[in-house]
Amino acid sequence: MELQQGGTERPLSPLEWRPMAPEDVDGVVAVARLSFPDHFEARECFAERQALAPEGCFVLSDPAGTVRGYLMAYPWRRNAAPPLDSLIGAVPEDAQVVYLHDLAMHPDTRGGGYTRIIVERLAEQAKAAGWPEIALVAVNEATAFWERNGFVVQNPPGMAEKLASYGADARYMVRPL
Repeated sequence: MELQQGGTERPLSPLEWRPMAPEDVDGVVAVARLSFPDHFEARECFAERQALAPEGCFVLSDPAGTVRGYLMAYPWRRNAAPPLDSLIGAVPEDAQVVYLHDLAMHPDTRGGGYTRIIVERLAEQAKAAGWPEIALVAVNEATAFWERNGFVVQNPPGMAEKLASYGADARYMVRPL
C-alpha cells in the first residue's frame, strides 16, 4: 500500500511476474525496443528463446496481460555469450550455467522494486535445478545494478572479442549460486 496525499491508503499497481507465453513475445519486443535501443534483437530471437527454455522466461504484466517487463534466461556455456540478434538453434548439451539474456522494464515501471524479485526467483530456481551460477552481459552502464544483485565482473580469456558487438561498456558477469 502507498499513501496518497491526505494520508489515505490505496493499492499499488497490481503487476505480477508470471511465466512468459508465446503470445507475450510482441509485448517483450516492445519493452526491449524501449530498454535497449542500441542492442536491438529481432522478434524471432525472443520467440526462439522462449520456445527453447520456457522455464527461464518471465513477464511482468498487469491484470489485462500487458507486458511491463521481462526476463529471459536459458542454459548456456560458461565464459561465452551468444552474439546479439542471432538465433541460437538449441540449448547447448554441454551447458554449464544459466545465462540471463535480458532483464528489461518498461520506463514507467522502473524503480518499482520488481527486478530484485525476479532475479532472486531465477537464482532460486537455477540453484534448485543444480546450476552452479548465473552469467550475463551487462550493458547500458548496468554493472553497478548487477553487482547489487550478487554478480561479479569476470574477464575470461577471449571474452573482450565476444563482447565487441555489445558495446564498449559491456561486462561479462557471474553470480555463484
